[in-house]
Amino acid sequence: MGVSSSFKDQSHTPSLTRKLWPYTIYAFLPIAIFRLFFYPLSLPQPSTDQLPRSNRLILSASVPPSLSSSSFSQEEKIVNEAPCDYTNGKWVRDKLGPLYNGTTCGTIKEGQNCITHGRADLGYLYWRWKPRQCKLPRFDSNTFLQLLRNKHLAFVGDSMARNQLESLLCMLATASTPNLVYRDGEDNKFRRWHFASHNITVSVYWSPFLVRGVEKSKIGPDHNELYLDYVDEKWGNDLEHIDMVVLSIGHWFLHPAVYYENDEVLGCHYCPGLNHTEIGFYGVLRKALKTALKTIIERKGANGKGTDAVLTTFSPSHFEGDWDKAGACPKTQPYKEGEKVLEGMDADMRSIEVEEVEAAKGIAKQFQGLRVEVLDVTKLSLMRPDGHPGPYMYPFPFANGVQERVQNDCVHWCLPGPVDTWNQILLEIIRRWQIQSWVEE
Repeated sequence: MGVSSSFKDQSHTPSLTRKLWPYTIYAFLPIAIFRLFFYPLSLPQPSTDQLPRSNRLILSASVPPSLSSSSFSQEEKIVNEAPCDYTNGKWVRDKLGPLYNGTTCGTIKEGQNCITHGRADLGYLYWRWKPRQCKLPRFDSNTFLQLLRNKHLAFVGDSMARNQLESLLCMLATASTPNLVYRDGEDNKFRRWHFASHNITVSVYWSPFLVRGVEKSKIGPDHNELYLDYVDEKWGNDLEHIDMVVLSIGHWFLHPAVYYENDEVLGCHYCPGLNHTEIGFYGVLRKALKTALKTIIERKGANGKGTDAVLTTFSPSHFEGDWDKAGACPKTQPYKEGEKVLEGMDADMRSIEVEEVEAAKGIAKQFQGLRVEVLDVTKLSLMRPDGHPGPYMYPFPFANGVQERVQNDCVHWCLPGPVDTWNQILLEIIRRWQIQSWVEE
């Protein structure tokens, strides 16, 4: 009776609760939409083949926190807190393993498909990066796709940019199929995919210096030529149509080269026989980054469209012997904390990249919708000497026994492998940006 009596009373005199009810709905509606946007419900994933000694490789989205009146203030708290320092941490055992494998992803470059090439020690697949002071969530493909809906994401740089791109494509393919819509250049150096489910375009641009360059060749000079004050227009010309760009360079700067600035020879790196001043490559790397970041800021900031720019830091190699002999990178487990120190060239390359991103951030603040961030993967990558293809850059290299000469790749990363962690962190950078945009609105 109490219930029917209550409704009877309300029919004569509206209660305070009834008056406030519509406002309560309006208050919770944006919070509910916000939560569903950043923490989408877990949907059934397509089945995947099993890796040996592994459970089925499917990871569901995080369970969304319960809605409460403090939900929005929690997101404000996330924005106001210092970003997670992903550089300090350690690799720990992970029973779940990767999202995909060498047979379930069709976009892996042949030289990084370690599983199908016969690598038998699959222990390298069962590690995850654990930051010391914060949590790095597992990669959620649906969340990434939702955040990048209707956008164009471009990876620009050398073969490490391509390595990271192909990792991301494999991870996203667990939720949506990427369709190759454009291909050009030797060794597929320029490609573009489209995810029809979310109208997302993902591209890769081969640009190992980011600035205009002439690569050494058999029919041309035996050194690279870099024009440090001109951006490489192979990607620069497309900036108008790019919403987010991930840059990655470093290893090609170690090669012999002649450098130009203001259309005059500035100097060179390892150029015996040429009458040029040896100036190394550190300062040149810095100039190339300045030119690339300045171009992005000027072209995207000036037209008011804005963009997001991320620079992936230098990824160390792990050669322990001659590159063409067995055992060049023989490790089968990560280094333990304190066992390997970031130093020398690896540390110097990373420092230059971090410094240039910080400088670009200051300039980008003058423009609305322009964000620049560093994806600092140098230390966590340094700790993974076990994650490279090594001799498995080619299929079954020891099928006929151990040969005297065996080519090794101790630079790039097996797919799946440690490079997948780079995209985990990339997702967290994007997620934080989107939360910040929501709060500011």
